[in-house]
Amino acid sequence: MRSELFDKRNAEIQSTERWTMQSQKMLRTLVTPQSPIVATKGAMVAYQGSVQFKHQGSGSVGNFLKKQVTGEDTPMMRAEGTGEVFFARNAANIFMMQLEGPNDALSVNSASLLAYDPTLNEDIRRVKGLGSMASGAGLFNVVLSGQGMAALACQGDPLVLDCSQQPTFVDPQAAVCWSANLSPDIHTDVSIGSFVGRGSGESVQMKFHGPGFVVVQPSEM
Repeated sequence: MRSELFDKRNAEIQSTERWTMQSQKMLRTLVTPQSPIVATKGAMVAYQGSVQFKHQGSGSVGNFLKKQVTGEDTPMMRAEGTGEVFFARNAANIFMMQLEGPNDALSVNSASLLAYDPTLNEDIRRVKGLGSMASGAGLFNVVLSGQGMAALACQGDPLVLDCSQQPTFVDPQAAVCWSANLSPDIHTDVSIGSFVGRGSGESVQMKFHGPGFVVVQPSEM
C-alpha cells in the first residue's frame, strides 16, 4: 500500500527519553514500573505496551478538602506499567516546563494542565478577587512544585510576558501559567454600560506585577 501518509514525517519519533514531542500537538511519554505519569483524564490518545490507567486521588487530606470547598477538581489519572503513552488535547500546542527543585513552582490554569511527573507536588491556591467568578475561569488554580517535568496545552503559540517592569493584565481564559511567586489580583472595569450591553466585553482581567512571567495563549477558551 502506498500513501503520503506513510512519509516519515508522520511516523513515531523513536527515543529513549522519558518525554518526546512527536509534533507541536502530540507528546509521547515512556512509562515504567518505577516512573508512572500523572495526566488529566481524557488526555491519552494512544498507548503501546502494557499500561494501566487508574484514578489519581487528591494526594492529601488537605487537597481533598480544598477541592471539596473550592470546586476546583480537575479529574486526574495515573498511567502505570510498561509502555509508551501519547497525549494530546483538541489539537492544541504542547510545551514542556522543567521544574528544578523545592523552591521552583509554577501556577497553572487547570484547563491547560496535560501531564506531569508524580515527583511534583500539587496544591490548590486561590486567585484573589471575587470578581474572578464572572470570568468563568474560576477562583483557584493548580500549583506544581518540586523537581520534575510538566506538560501544558496551549491554544496556539504561547507568548511569554515579563511582569517585572510594569503591571501586566491578562484575560483569565487566556492565562496558561505563571510564576508561582506572583499573586495575581482580579482587576475589574465595570461601568453602567456593561449592564446594558455597551461594555467592551473585557471587564475582568488578571493583574500581574512583580519578578516573574505569565504565559498567554492567543485564545479565550
